[in-house]
Amino acid sequence: MEIKIRRAEPTDAIAIKEIYECPNAYSNTLQLPYPSVEMWEKRFANIPEDVYAYVALLDGVIVGNIGFKVFVNPRRRHVATFGMGVKDLAQGKGVGKALLSTVCDLADNWLNLKRIELTVYTDNESAIALYKQSGFIIEGESKAYAYRNGDYVDAYHMARIVTPS
Repeated sequence: MEIKIRRAEPTDAIAIKEIYECPNAYSNTLQLPYPSVEMWEKRFANIPEDVYAYVALLDGVIVGNIGFKVFVNPRRRHVATFGMGVKDLAQGKGVGKALLSTVCDLADNWLNLKRIELTVYTDNESAIALYKQSGFIIEGESKAYAYRNGDYVDAYHMARIVTPS
């Protein structure tokens, strides 16, 4: 199986909608079930300059998405954050790792960013393991961070800080 990463395009809206229709994808992000194509078309019709959106293709089929946002506030321009989703059937196949590697390379080698931060639900063990493997550390925890499937879920705040070599 070959994983290929490329920039997301407006024509990817249907495929990205299909990612976030998957129970694991919407349960482990701030997305809601049953997303509409129109919502995703709007998001990808006019991507701001401070946002980099990528898709992952597994054997030519879009199975993952990452949106990487660089902060524009002058005092936070050294920081970015991201949101990522992978189709349920493609999880555990290196798709998330490939997407994360893409934005870490962008941050480190092209955008001169010092810090990448994220929020992840405390029960999303596979994502937490991936982030730790990529150099992210847990900096804090928020209780009752989001509402999911009829209950509140806690979240970790994680970050990866580039230190001079």
